[in-house]
Amino acid sequence: MNQHTSPAKNPSVRIGHSACPHDCPSTCSLEIEISGNRIGRVRGSRDNSFTAGVICAKVARYAERAHHPDRLTQPLRRTGPKGSGAFEPISWDEALDIVVEKFVAAEAAHGPEAVWPYYYAGTMGLVMRDGINRLTHAKGYSRFFSSICVNPAWSGFMAGAGRLSGPDPREMGRADLNVIWGTNPVSTQINVMTHAVRARKERGAPIAVVDVYRSPTMEQADIPLLIRPGTDGALACAIMHVLFAEGFADRAYLARYARDAEGFEAHLEGKTPEWASAITGLPASEIIDFARLVGRTPKTFIRAGYGFTRSRNGAVNMHAVTCIPTVTGAWQHEGGGAFHSNSAIFGWNKSLIEGTDLLSGEVYGQTDRVTGEARATRQLDQSRIGAILCGEQEALAGGPPVTAMLIQNTNPVTIAPEQEKVRAGFAREDLFVVVHEQFMTETAVMADIVLPATMFTEHDDIYQGGGNQYVTLGPKLVDPPGECRSNHEVICALAERLGARHRGFEMSSREIVDWTLQATGRGTVEDLEAKHFIDVQPDFETAHFLKGFSWPDGKFRLKPDWAKVPFKSPGKFGPVADMPAFPDHWAVIEEATEEYPFRLVTAPARSFLNSTFTETPGSLAREKRPTLMIHPDDAAGLGIADEDEVRVTSARGTVTLHAAIFDGLRRGVVVAESIWPNGKHVGGRGINTLTGADPVAPVGGAALHDNRVRIARVG
Repeated sequence: MNQHTSPAKNPSVRIGHSACPHDCPSTCSLEIEISGNRIGRVRGSRDNSFTAGVICAKVARYAERAHHPDRLTQPLRRTGPKGSGAFEPISWDEALDIVVEKFVAAEAAHGPEAVWPYYYAGTMGLVMRDGINRLTHAKGYSRFFSSICVNPAWSGFMAGAGRLSGPDPREMGRADLNVIWGTNPVSTQINVMTHAVRARKERGAPIAVVDVYRSPTMEQADIPLLIRPGTDGALACAIMHVLFAEGFADRAYLARYARDAEGFEAHLEGKTPEWASAITGLPASEIIDFARLVGRTPKTFIRAGYGFTRSRNGAVNMHAVTCIPTVTGAWQHEGGGAFHSNSAIFGWNKSLIEGTDLLSGEVYGQTDRVTGEARATRQLDQSRIGAILCGEQEALAGGPPVTAMLIQNTNPVTIAPEQEKVRAGFAREDLFVVVHEQFMTETAVMADIVLPATMFTEHDDIYQGGGNQYVTLGPKLVDPPGECRSNHEVICALAERLGARHRGFEMSSREIVDWTLQATGRGTVEDLEAKHFIDVQPDFETAHFLKGFSWPDGKFRLKPDWAKVPFKSPGKFGPVADMPAFPDHWAVIEEATEEYPFRLVTAPARSFLNSTFTETPGSLAREKRPTLMIHPDDAAGLGIADEDEVRVTSARGTVTLHAAIFDGLRRGVVVAESIWPNGKHVGGRGINTLTGADPVAPVGGAALHDNRVRIARVG
């Protein structure tokens, strides 16, 4: 972490205020030293009560990225075979004209759905991330179904509570027990630890950590609960079995705020600690002791992460965990309840950013080329990009092939699952790809046109916290290097050449921020600029669901209707009909088999953020090389020594890593902290060669931590 220190007393250094733009729930409020047109030290704001002056080390070193000698600074055109890395500089006008020519040709041959604008969370700024949808809607291109990250987690939380919000996350500092479940905030969201550690220092509140390996967060835990991947639902059920059996259930709260409590209690009778121990690997005595501690501690705060939901039973597991404070009534107390994300509290009017007002216009409708009937423009699943680009008809949703793409804010040739299909799809000679990027990523290497992009200090944007309650302005602080242009500028330039019409294309990003703030009732951009950030946390009763959960009867769903979870998606995915009625261990995961006897989790690396920071010297020096954590007894049985090359194989492909002997795992579990570029692995195949893209029930998503594999020592 990086503790706040006073800025250098140098009159030539000014302090700019912004927000970290990366895909992390903390959305830290930043103070940035600026000298001339260069950024220097980056610190967390002490005035922001969630950031509390602390940021992660990789963002503190952001000048390494911003002023990296390998930054893209001019448009490039491919001159050699796809993937060869052979490019030549061209002008912006030439580059944009080529893109428009190819997009128009794709539309003429197959209809507008042949063009697929593809993006994600390389920046979490609302304008720069989501503005690409305005072009999609204006042109009737294939729409983007965002699925790779949040779907199992969010749908699982909504299944019980009805909306995606919860207690003020700063209440961790006022809890009597903090439970960090299925996430590693020491590496991925340091501010969670800020508040949990504060409660331990000031209140003696222990920290419990539920995870599948002894992560840096579990190293700091008072109560480590080490389980097998995909078994969180079993642990939650056994905890609640003890709560009911030993009189810790708050029956008055259940009667007022929950549905199906009697049926739930009966369902849990067989979910004993011994039953859960056989599934999770956690001794029954540890389950009982922890359940009793939760039962005795009304102010138990559960911070539920994303990691444990990246499994084929992830939504069921999230719902099971959120049932625990419902059984104890912990939601009633300050410092009690469960928190995952505050995404529902912001209430943005994003019609200008995304052009959603165009969805009711004629351009939104498409004519089926076979039947001639009108239909809605298709949404293509982000996680299934490999199947889509390889022409699998089911993945194409009945529409034409994708023959042209615009990619912003993401690096699918590294981070998407089923990499063999992804690589094959991008190698198609009939696929035109333009990538707008900051560095020559592995996706950019596969492009026909590469455009240089700005970083967050080089354009205007606005940010919301996912793991907190702040709206933060990110103003332009310095000029970009070379010929870099922002996402918004590129989208508007393409729209002008393509004849796309929407008032958002005629406005600056700052003007869009101002309109969005005012349309959402958050004041003006000048107001926010003066304050830097605003706190929009709901009142205590709303945040703790004391006015009722977000269902017509106000009651938490212990027995959810999975087919009606209020998560926006183009449909339901996966085996929804087979989802358990009450929380349970849903054995739909990739269990180990004789052929594939290990379970692989692809956890985040501390010094990377997805595939970002893999180019900075500080992060590379810390992470060293791709490794596979393997239990000493498992390694001995395979004749593997520390640092040996090992071949890891799933049904989808093979990856070579170096063994890291590590006793902080259950037997039969291995962990590869990622995401390294494919090219950093021996043999050029990265970790997502092993992961699957089959959708997670009920609303899709990628089960990136749910993989069965076999392992062999190389040579």
